[in-house]
Amino acid sequence: MSEAVNRVINLALCLADASTPLSAERIRSDVEGYGPGQDQAAFLRMFERDKELLRAAGFVINGDEDGTYTLDRAASFATPIELSHEEAAAVQAAATAMLSDPSYPYADELRLALAKITTGVDTDSVASAARLADENPAQQGVVVAALWSAAERGKPASFTYTNSYGATAPHHVEPYGVFLHDGRWYLVGRDTNLDDVRTYTCSRMDDVVVETARPATPDFERPADFDVRVFVRLPFQYGPPADEFVAELRFDGSAAWRAESLSAGQGELTPRSDGGVDWRVSARSGPRLARFVVESGPGLAIVGPESLSGSMVEGLEEVLRIHG
Repeated sequence: MSEAVNRVINLALCLADASTPLSAERIRSDVEGYGPGQDQAAFLRMFERDKELLRAAGFVINGDEDGTYTLDRAASFATPIELSHEEAAAVQAAATAMLSDPSYPYADELRLALAKITTGVDTDSVASAARLADENPAQQGVVVAALWSAAERGKPASFTYTNSYGATAPHHVEPYGVFLHDGRWYLVGRDTNLDDVRTYTCSRMDDVVVETARPATPDFERPADFDVRVFVRLPFQYGPPADEFVAELRFDGSAAWRAESLSAGQGELTPRSDGGVDWRVSARSGPRLARFVVESGPGLAIVGPESLSGSMVEGLEEVLRIHG
């Protein structure tokens, strides 16, 4: 467990155990992690950040006019949840999958939660989709944790980004949310230079820096109607809007049963009389679309645009020529 996570947990336990209001100085002396030789201004900044993290997690911390703090236990803790053996097993299976994923940024917190309902979690028992992705999953987790915190606190982030064409450029973004899809993490936010809401693949970011000034004060407001699920797309649907085109794909009869799951609600599926399925879907990256079709296995082919289907066939023939 990291030192910061350990300190925040100790702060939560200290507030929960107190029978009388606690002053900041009392907290500083009683909570492990706040060094006695620490500068007062540095302590207060750290204390404010830790309180905000606990509040974001559902703890209701009240500050009184005399500079003391209390925890509202009734408002902080939900009604106890009782799980059946089957429900506990399902939670354990899902948590084990996330703990086995080196890109998952909240492993310490998840282990603490899981410890309340089960023991002996085997973190090596489930294969992770991120292990198959073409990026560094451990580094991805560090970046995601920073961006998630920035989105929750309303703090802008800057980073250099390499797009699918290999072009690298600086970006300044107001993070709205992050999501995981097919083993990869993505950031959704308003690019202030482009004045547009964009989606960025976290593994393509470098030199990520989150604004640290006034940590308790948001620098922007996330739109009230923002829903990160709207931005979950297929890999080939990310890219500049100007590159968008309509692709035509075809599932043959042997693969038609997979059309619903592979299309993930994107585009239009039309059954054919021979048992196959036609799929029209928007795309922004031809190479990613070709890769998606190859990775999805036999039975799925690109029909149009003709130039893309021809390039894909030529590429596969080249692979066969080289590897025989």
